[in-house]
Amino acid sequence: MNHEDPVLSHTEGRVRHLTLNRPRALNALNHAMVRLLADALDAAEADEAVTAVLLTGAGERGLCAGGDIRAVRDDALAGGTASLDFWRDEYRLNARIARFPKPYVALMDGIVMGGGVGVSAHGSVRIVTERSRVAMPETGIGFVPDVGGTYLLAAAPGELGTHLALTGDPVGAADALLCGLADHFVPAEGLTALVAALAACTTPEEITATAQRHARPAPDGELAGHRGWIDACYAADTVEEIVDRLAGHGDPAAKQAAETILAKAPTSLKVTLEALRRARRLDGLEAVLDQEFRVSTVAFAGRDLIEGVRAQIVDKDRDPRWQPARLAEVTDEDVARHFAPLGDRELGLAPLPGESSEG
Repeated sequence: MNHEDPVLSHTEGRVRHLTLNRPRALNALNHAMVRLLADALDAAEADEAVTAVLLTGAGERGLCAGGDIRAVRDDALAGGTASLDFWRDEYRLNARIARFPKPYVALMDGIVMGGGVGVSAHGSVRIVTERSRVAMPETGIGFVPDVGGTYLLAAAPGELGTHLALTGDPVGAADALLCGLADHFVPAEGLTALVAALAACTTPEEITATAQRHARPAPDGELAGHRGWIDACYAADTVEEIVDRLAGHGDPAAKQAAETILAKAPTSLKVTLEALRRARRLDGLEAVLDQEFRVSTVAFAGRDLIEGVRAQIVDKDRDPRWQPARLAEVTDEDVARHFAPLGDRELGLAPLPGESSEG
């Protein structure tokens, strides 16, 4: 094992450890890492001596801050297609993780955002700590939640997922548990003991039981106390009405949510809401990932993603100039084209309507 590799792999007991190893970039995913993870899962599944997989992130700051969006911007500016190839393999990896036949344990310690959610929250045993900050912040860079994020958020209780998708707000351990993004809270100081105990497990059932045994009650979160205004305001049919309800609700937190949303990319907001509502009607993760690939393909060709990454990551002036700049200027046609079939460029994880699973 080369300790400079972007994904490290070793075995302790019967657990195959996979470590995202770009700590200076907060373990942001690139295409090479996605391929390495996919290969590692193939090897772990085929190895009868391996009972489970454990995903961690190198460094002290978090599991993974998402995809390498600076590289995505550079690719878009150059008129390339490497990002589409990256997403194709990344979304397939997300589906692979969700269907992995052995326990897939993810330590979601520290920052877990965007693509980091994709490689962890689809796992079967998802651990958060008091340091966890879990988010899908794509609307702030002119993009839309992907990596199965719209599938996860659409399944959250009430309208919690809509709130998190539109605002991009990060949540801590209790709220990640409430929203179905994680399974267990383990204090950060208990992770070493948990990992050691997992190494002693010889069956999948022992893996699950060990995680449960090390779990503790999470410190109180924030979202449970806001369910009233969240469910009432985000049930509206349009982003404009959601913002109006939030601004007029009277709760300071609702007003703050309205202000947060209005700073995001208008097109991204409208496409995100439509993606979530459609995801609730789609049949499974694979169909949602197919939809997300269509949305990502169109967003990649637009200007907002380039501008959003410039404002947030490159120049860091936090002053994006969205096109269009106002929600009212985003038409139904603008939204609908993000969901149009891609023909032979489809991701193709799920059969299209009217096709058989063999077709």
